[in-house]
Amino acid sequence: MALDRRLEVLAVCGVGMGSSLMLKMTAEDALSSLGVDARVENTDVSSARGMSPDVVIGQGMHTGEIADLAPVVITISDFLDKDGLAAQLKERLTEQGWLP
Repeated sequence: MALDRRLEVLAVCGVGMGSSLMLKMTAEDALSSLGVDARVENTDVSSARGMSPDVVIGQGMHTGEIADLAPVVITISDFLDKDGLAAQLKERLTEQGWLP
């Protein structure tokens, strides 16, 4: 079933400033290329624990700590690889039934 609301996405890093902001911009571009209506926020791991996103994106050192936070958790290695992130998002959102 397609998601009937805006997708809530968190871009996570250790401090919630530099790398998560770069990842937020990459995620916005990737989601836009997929035609997904999403709100992307950047935050730190501690703050993320108090949120209820649909998707969490971050480096493995951080996503491992919050793997149970969202239905979709994506580990990335390149903060600027929009195409790679779009491919991962497409696969995982399709698995959830959020993309046709």
